Amino acid sequence: MSNLKEAIPASEFMKKNLGISEAPTEAYLNYGYALLAIAGADGEVSEAELNWLLNHQRIVGAPEELIEKYKTFDYKNADLENLLSKITVDVSTWSKSRSLLYHAIQMSRADNNYSIEEQKAVKKAAKLLKVEDDIALALNRLIETEEAVTALRKALLQTEVLA
Repeated sequence: MSNLKEAIPASEFMKKNLGISEAPTEAYLNYGYALLAIAGADGEVSEAELNWLLNHQRIVGAPEELIEKYKTFDYKNADLENLLSKITVDVSTWSKSRSLLYHAIQMSRADNNYSIEEQKAVKKAAKLLKVEDDIALALNRLIETEEAVTALRKALLQTEVLA
């Protein structure tokens, strides 16, 4: 595997949406590991949650060799605080804390079962990341709104119909 400190160019998606042009291999790896630890707080990372992570990491430009490592990561015994300390990028204005929390909530909701354990893990991560309670709540509401807008778009474009 490549050197963990080696910088990987960011995808166009990451450049456009987060302003990040590159990140160390270690940051990509540990970002995914942290998401697994949070979404797996209920004892399982479901297939839908894992697929969300794999697709997300491909979109942001993570190399396939790292993406393969997510599939075998021992998230049940992960040290979230340690993982969080290893996530850095080339932009000082990027909010690792808010971005990670946002993605953790999205991933945890991917299987339509945002369990109490996952919600507690998100709250724990918010505390570790020093994200204020009102911001954490707003991120939850943002994701709920995005899900509602997606459902509305599907209905309007007739890609989803009533059963």
